[in-house]
Amino acid sequence: MAADARNPLTGARESRAGSAAPATPASAAAASAAATSTTAGASTAASTAAGLPGPGHGPSGYGPGGHGGRVPATAPVAVPLPEVHVRRDTPAPVTAHGCWYPAADPTGRQVAFICNRSGVPQLWTGPVDGSEARLLDPGPDPVTEVSWSPDGRWIAYTTAPGGGEHTRVLCIRPDGTGRRVLGGAEPGSSAYPGRWTRDGSALAVTVAAPAVRPFPDGGTGHAPGEQAGAPPGPPPLPRAGALPPGWSRRDGHAVLLGGVHPGEVGAGPHPVLPVDGAPPRGAAPGIGTIATHPAPGPPAPVPGLLAGAGPGGGRGAGERELAAYLADPDGVRSPELLATEAGAATLRVCDTTADGRLALLRRGPRGRREAVVLRTANLETACVLQVADGDPWIGRFSPDGRTLWLRSDADREFAALLVAELGPDGDCLRLSVAAERDGADLELLAVSDDGRSAALAWNVQGRSELETVALPDGAGRDGVPLPAGPVPLPHEVVTRVVPVEPGGPGGPGGLLAALSGSRRRPGVWRAPGGGPPVRTGWSSRDEDVIASGHPPVRPEPVRLRARDGLPLGGWYYRAPGQDHGRPAPCVIHLHGGPEEQERPVFNPLYHELLGRGLDVFAPDVRGSSGSGRSFVDADLGAGRFAAIDDVADCAAHAVAAGLADPGRLAVMGRSYGGYLTLASLVRHPHLFRTGVAVCGMSDFATFFAGTEPWIAESAAAKYGHPEHDRELLRALSPMSRIEDLRAPLLAVHGEHDTNVPFGESEQVVRAAREHGVPAELLVLRNEGHEFLREGNRLLFRRTAAEWLERYLKG
Repeated sequence: MAADARNPLTGARESRAGSAAPATPASAAAASAAATSTTAGASTAASTAAGLPGPGHGPSGYGPGGHGGRVPATAPVAVPLPEVHVRRDTPAPVTAHGCWYPAADPTGRQVAFICNRSGVPQLWTGPVDGSEARLLDPGPDPVTEVSWSPDGRWIAYTTAPGGGEHTRVLCIRPDGTGRRVLGGAEPGSSAYPGRWTRDGSALAVTVAAPAVRPFPDGGTGHAPGEQAGAPPGPPPLPRAGALPPGWSRRDGHAVLLGGVHPGEVGAGPHPVLPVDGAPPRGAAPGIGTIATHPAPGPPAPVPGLLAGAGPGGGRGAGERELAAYLADPDGVRSPELLATEAGAATLRVCDTTADGRLALLRRGPRGRREAVVLRTANLETACVLQVADGDPWIGRFSPDGRTLWLRSDADREFAALLVAELGPDGDCLRLSVAAERDGADLELLAVSDDGRSAALAWNVQGRSELETVALPDGAGRDGVPLPAGPVPLPHEVVTRVVPVEPGGPGGPGGLLAALSGSRRRPGVWRAPGGGPPVRTGWSSRDEDVIASGHPPVRPEPVRLRARDGLPLGGWYYRAPGQDHGRPAPCVIHLHGGPEEQERPVFNPLYHELLGRGLDVFAPDVRGSSGSGRSFVDADLGAGRFAAIDDVADCAAHAVAAGLADPGRLAVMGRSYGGYLTLASLVRHPHLFRTGVAVCGMSDFATFFAGTEPWIAESAAAKYGHPEHDRELLRALSPMSRIEDLRAPLLAVHGEHDTNVPFGESEQVVRAAREHGVPAELLVLRNEGHEFLREGNRLLFRRTAAEWLERYLKG
């Protein structure tokens, strides 16, 4: 932002030429601690120790003494880090590397992206039409998100210190100088980014304050700030598809004593508005209408996941609070508080209007996400709408702030593009469908900064289809279909798409797309306006997917029916050289989530197994995404027993099709897939010869007691309440039937995993040994729930493959 430019959210004029306010002794000490920690190579920065400056007093008077006596989570403060010395020449790239998560600069000529060519996902930059690439931050902490500011001055990125579950937000200048922490530096805290303001003067940052566990005997389960939780506020919106009786009230939602505090998400009345003229909500609420909130005043207490209220009807002491701020990377202006929510799963700022009047927030536990339009002047909620799971970037405002484009599954089984016409105060005047497809989810939505076009990526039975659509002013408000242009894809799956503005004469324009495929590593393609995608020079070539050995296998889609008639699907990988007329040893591999989906992308683990002559069948059992909302909800409550049986049915199908040898079957999975592996081994003890459980839950009681607080809130929505559904969870826990285990077991876990605690693997291995079953435990150092370091990933793959080969081919 130029000197003396107007801040669009405060209306105040600030000068960037001036220096930041003098550092307080506390903040100076914090910066010193950060420098010492980084220089010493520590994985976390002990940066913002006690005494960080608090948030500025916004329009609702936040600060000490405000908000019912509560102080929101520590405001993000820019903490400079020591300059790092990076080689100016490009390090020799590892042949088999991946590049993903691109973000373009305002000119469209430079791209920031994540690349693992050094063995760890790190921040790199490179030209759109060149092959040179430069490492910006050589630090050891894996990078997970990247965003380039609209004014081109800063690149924001997220790292996971030590490979653990907590993340922090950093900024660095495109030339590699000025590196600083914006949020998540305080020990025990976590932070993740939202969107930049339209002029690039501030970045939205959500900070999660440390908290104790909300359950009397436990906590929660899935990834800091983004994977789970229970938002206070309006009752949960119903979803498409029938839920088990009474299950909708077990979605991790709690109404807190004392009512909604001013400025908190959910405060203020909201209008009721149906989608495309659907009947308005009444005694039997419809799906996807604009949510309503009770009139101001204390709501009736609802038994929930959070422990009681604090003195005077305030918040309980055990709640983790999320606070979303606008943070100035230059440190000139104080952070501005946008919203807070206690006991929350996620609270991400997805967009702000150009004039700063409105902000778009994404909140709520997985499976029950909501889009919230917030009035920034008084921090009141204008409207709330159900949105889809998956990519957190759910939508954008038009440049004039009168239209909101959303990726939503409101009123439907599959996510579509919805358009909301907004009033001056953000009220939703009309809601309609702009683009939809039968049997396909809209999984990515990227709207250009000028609001004239958007890129839509559709999930069609696991494969992606990409198209661009025009968004002329008013189009879609009356339901008129938008003109579309398909973008041909050289590979099966799009993981991210970024509109590229022309950025002046000769600017490239078009799209940047991160692609993955069954026969290549992740890479970034540029699609000039009207032309086919072209691979960027710094992305690895298709033929370099592996350093040597047999080529990758393209999987075949599989369709089958479960024992209760529910359609299931998946992908079957046949090992090279396998006799197609002869059944082969086969590994059933189960994805996590449960809401993830198996996609036809290159998986180094599968490649390792296939190279040893082991087939891989990767199914989507009930609870997976990609087949509609009803399929996702089909495993709720006691439906999880049917999901466990789905694993056995998939194995039986592979045998009946003549692909798999019934005497040489194994089961393997990660996270929730690790749980399914353990559950399948004890409930179908004679089906599998062996199993490999990676970061899997073995006992729901100890899982809820040991996981992160925000994860337990959302996990209760999916698996059951640790108190109300104690007996159900006990019956579903593999440890409750450990005496039935017969197959040798290998467990794998990251030492820093606080999503599924390390003890879940430790206790099941110990119990298996006590019952005379061979069992081993592989612990990966400096890893969390995700294994991000290439050395550890290689160790995991080879150990698991050797174990499976021993029992299936030995």
